[in-house]
Amino acid sequence: MAASDYSSYSPITLSTMSNRADAKAKEAEGRLESAYGDLTGDTGHQIQGKAKQVQGSAMNAAEDLKAGAKSAAQKVADAADRLADKID
Repeated sequence: MAASDYSSYSPITLSTMSNRADAKAKEAEGRLESAYGDLTGDTGHQIQGKAKQVQGSAMNAAEDLKAGAKSAAQKVADAADRLADKID
């Protein structure tokens, strides 16, 4: 893909993709650490792993909220535009 092809992506979309990837990575890291704790019997690693999984889930939930708010704002803006067109 040429460099100019990236201009169609908004910074918010790219940021969201990155944040979702970070969340998935955090969840995977947590699963690995928790599994290591299970194998070795190390409750510290088990707890840390579970905490990282929760953190990753929270990061995903935050992205879902941002996406929902953006969608709602877009719907309001679209409705306002339609109303303005009817008035003109």
